[in-house]
Amino acid sequence: MDTPPSLVLNNDVALPQVGFGVWQVPADDTARVALTALEAGYRSIDTAASYGNEAGVGEAIRTSGLPRDDVFVTTKLANPDHGYDAALRAFDRSLAELRLDRLDLFLIHWPLPKRDDYVETWRALEKLYADGRVRAIGVSNFHPPHLRRLLAETDVVPAVNQIELHPRLPQAELREVHAGHGIVTEAWSPLAQGTLLADRTVKALAAKYGKTGAQLVLRWHLQLGTVAIPKSVTPSRIRENLEVFDFELAEDDMTALGELDDGTRTGPDPDTFDPD
Repeated sequence: MDTPPSLVLNNDVALPQVGFGVWQVPADDTARVALTALEAGYRSIDTAASYGNEAGVGEAIRTSGLPRDDVFVTTKLANPDHGYDAALRAFDRSLAELRLDRLDLFLIHWPLPKRDDYVETWRALEKLYADGRVRAIGVSNFHPPHLRRLLAETDVVPAVNQIELHPRLPQAELREVHAGHGIVTEAWSPLAQGTLLADRTVKALAAKYGKTGAQLVLRWHLQLGTVAIPKSVTPSRIRENLEVFDFELAEDDMTALGELDDGTRTGPDPDTFDPD
């Protein structure tokens, strides 16, 4: 059983480099699916208030029998809960759903720049961090202008920015900003919701290395230095997505995958996304 290596965040907290995502996993299935992931060797689970399945993640952790300190738990603030007081209340709700007394990583899910309240919201996360209720705080889907404003107007540098990232959207500029401030890049939709698996370059390179397309692309993420959080509800694929530590991509193959960049997004553009 492979156990993922970790990246060290800017506050010395260790985050496993491959985590398990539960986006779009039905609430009734989440405990079973997340337990399968923990049994396969995952030690990081990523959920969000808006997914509606935090309770299942907590149940899986309790059922697994693993020590609490062995499982890194991330959840995210729902969009309606922006604002200082609302964010503090939402954090309490998430902890209650998870049935945990602390969180490892809490993220602002979307910047919602039209609302212009992510700075105030971030100050609530700084309060939670200062009080020791969460081990690290970060953001999700923030673009360089959003990050620069946080850096200019608040005190705590985000530990993580979780963004859509895959060979068709490698986010070079954003990763450069992260590197300049010690922010870890975490990739959601690391396989472009599976669409990359039919790509000719991916299929050819997977055959070259004797790996699946998913394993190939996840290895690309690891060698970029990002954290990847693939999702599957199929036990064999859950295990397969963790079997990416026994090979290494050649530099020219890393380049070939990066050249798939065409700006394709599978999710919303953070500059314009506002669900209201």
